[in-house]
Amino acid sequence: MDFGLVLQTDPPASKVVSLMKRAERNGFAYGWTFDSAVLWQEPFVIYSQILANTQKLTVGTMVTNPGTRTWEVTASTFATLNDMFGNRTVCGIGRGDSAMRVAGRKPNTLARISEAMKVIRALGRGEEADLGGGTMVKFPWIKPDAELPVWMAAYGPKALKMTGEEADGFILQLADLYLTEYMVKAVKDAAVAAGRDPSEVKICVAAPAYVTEDDSPEALAHARDQCRWFGGMVGNHVADLVSKYGEHSSQVPEELTDYIKAREGYDYSHHGRSDNPDTAFVPDEIVERFCLIGPVEKHIEKLNALRELGVDQFAVYDMHDAQEAVIDAYGSKVIPAVNG
Repeated sequence: MDFGLVLQTDPPASKVVSLMKRAERNGFAYGWTFDSAVLWQEPFVIYSQILANTQKLTVGTMVTNPGTRTWEVTASTFATLNDMFGNRTVCGIGRGDSAMRVAGRKPNTLARISEAMKVIRALGRGEEADLGGGTMVKFPWIKPDAELPVWMAAYGPKALKMTGEEADGFILQLADLYLTEYMVKAVKDAAVAAGRDPSEVKICVAAPAYVTEDDSPEALAHARDQCRWFGGMVGNHVADLVSKYGEHSSQVPEELTDYIKAREGYDYSHHGRSDNPDTAFVPDEIVERFCLIGPVEKHIEKLNALRELGVDQFAVYDMHDAQEAVIDAYGSKVIPAVNG
């Protein structure tokens, strides 16, 4: 199993670079960041520094969207980094929850994501692509061996189906075992139905991880409070699904939707932060299901279970008060045990 580190691009950028270097030293293979231009600093500028200061780390967006930048600009930015540092990027893409809403726009449609994925992947490989209306473009400077995998974030049935049909990878932002099994199956089944080899679709589960010294009630309570923000972030996407499919729909498992009944709203100024006041509605059970918390042994147990479900990578959301400690604990104890 590969391991990734997910950060927000909060200033100073030097801290982001430092944590990514620490992650690589500890056996992490991927470095991901949020991409929301108003809330955080521009990730692609920082990627250049991360890549220059690491040897093998692959960097990517978790996630960009097809509305913030034009598709040829996104493709050119990734392709430039690949040309400089040797095919060490991956384009994670989604609807653009915070990036679009904070800018006063609606998240992108699945149809727009589909078209964007095709264009970004093709241009990143040095192929010709239609930007719309028959405008064909191609980067003349791309090397013959250029690659740009495009991974899609999804929760709903249509998005899961499209991921299996079109994406190079699936990003699932929660670590609940039941929901992981349910959604990985949906993606793989869609890949098979589309005539694809399902093993070609990489599966990445991303969720907060908080390693405690023991399993005392006090330690676990603190860990849950540090990770509760994640249920609020996922809740934004779940609320959209409930709005689209209804509160009790056979198309969306209630194991995903039930917990947002007490959700009252969301302030994006606290998005992805442990002090987010809008996540009090998230129950302890959801934190424990969606995240990895507890002593090292609990992390190893759940990661082994995720791997059995077909997960190729676990990406650690590292937004809490123990960033360095979790990276080090994973490097010294968790990753060696899982990959033995």
